Amino acid sequence: MSEPHARGSGPIRVVLVDDQALFRAGIRMLVSSQPDLDVVGEASDGREAIEVVRATTPDVVLMDIRMPVLDGLAATAELLQDADPPRIVMLTTFDLDEAAARAIRQGASGFLLKDAEPELLLAAIRTVHAGSAVIAASATRDLFAHFAGPVSQPVPAVYGELTEREREIFALAARGLSNAEIAAREFLSEATVKTHISRILTKLGLRDRVQLVVFAFEHGLA
Repeated sequence: MSEPHARGSGPIRVVLVDDQALFRAGIRMLVSSQPDLDVVGEASDGREAIEVVRATTPDVVLMDIRMPVLDGLAATAELLQDADPPRIVMLTTFDLDEAAARAIRQGASGFLLKDAEPELLLAAIRTVHAGSAVIAASATRDLFAHFAGPVSQPVPAVYGELTEREREIFALAARGLSNAEIAAREFLSEATVKTHISRILTKLGLRDRVQLVVFAFEHGLA
């Protein structure tokens, strides 16, 4: 097992969590074939996942939802209580999985279908690590459109602290647009968009872009 490490240097560090050894082996081969990605640990259930993640400090965790001993939902909730948690991507068999929606509400950084194309899985790891877009944006919007239900939460006062420009960018990010897509639409540089997104997340107390999408749906701003 790899030594604990400070995030942000070298290849993107990945932990794989799934109770099917054959599935893990396939993902490990795929991820390890990439020079900018490094598999630093594996686990077959949620309890083991918590131990491995805390021992290896990965950047990104691919977390199966349904596992024995402790499921991915409970393991994710516990890991997200840590001081500096990794980005966690939920793996599911169903595109409209209520458990995936719950995990994202708790703070997971997105979800992927277990039969996703290899290129999509690799792109998802890089995307969630960079924080520049929502992975599987249309699928994520569909997920919350399906499970959001009627809006029950009033728009919090902090939303009123956003500038007019920040609200425009918030609306585009809530639709799942990437920094590059927002920059092209708004005639801004990607660096400027990144700065705006960072300020928006800070003002609203949100961890990442997928939490911004959740916030928009839950407050009728999507």
